[in-house]
Amino acid sequence: MPFRASVLTLYPEMFPGPLGISLAGEALRRGLWSLETHQIRDHGIGRHRNVDDNPAGGGAGMVLRCDVLGAAIDAAVPAGDTRPRLLMSPRGRPLAQRQVRDWVAGEGVVIVCGRFEGVDERVIEGRGLTEVSIGDYILSGGEMAALVLLDACVRLIPGVMGKELSGEDESFENGLLEYPHYTRPREWEGRGLPEALLSGDHARIAKWRRAEAERITAERRPDLLKDQSGD
Repeated sequence: MPFRASVLTLYPEMFPGPLGISLAGEALRRGLWSLETHQIRDHGIGRHRNVDDNPAGGGAGMVLRCDVLGAAIDAAVPAGDTRPRLLMSPRGRPLAQRQVRDWVAGEGVVIVCGRFEGVDERVIEGRGLTEVSIGDYILSGGEMAALVLLDACVRLIPGVMGKELSGEDESFENGLLEYPHYTRPREWEGRGLPEALLSGDHARIAKWRRAEAERITAERRPDLLKDQSGD
């Protein structure tokens, strides 16, 4: 069964957005994955379809109501649907490549895009939402984060990328950042290609790439090396 993505949002017109072009868009047209959006406001309260209210206890901003979002989730996700239910949130666990691979190996994902100051905690608990973050910064809503998450998933679906190894040699796949890449011309502005890459010796090339990946990781993301050591 193709990877299925269901997105609950106040702005369904933001999808598929960039996922409708290039490799992801072609895969969507070929049926390698599917995307459906659900308008949260369809389940709003009253004549104006209100979806938010003042935070209990006071404070700035507005909070997405649990009854509205709960009804939207129930309508979008049928009983027995075992796909993980994700809420894009800056307080969630950081999005990681290993988790992306787990989702791709399954049937797909359900993504809730929050807005305003946040989402009523009761719907997070009551509908089993897992909060996911794409970084330590704040966006206007969860839609952009959802697009990032979906792009990370879609490119790993079999048949989307030209070569399966394209996904296996990338940053984070083996706990390291990716090694540097080079191509033609052989000389550019006085800069040549590393000798190892010109040797034709596959073992030497692999050793050079591994050493460069370790060097770059140590310089830029030493936390990844610490995770590998278990310290």
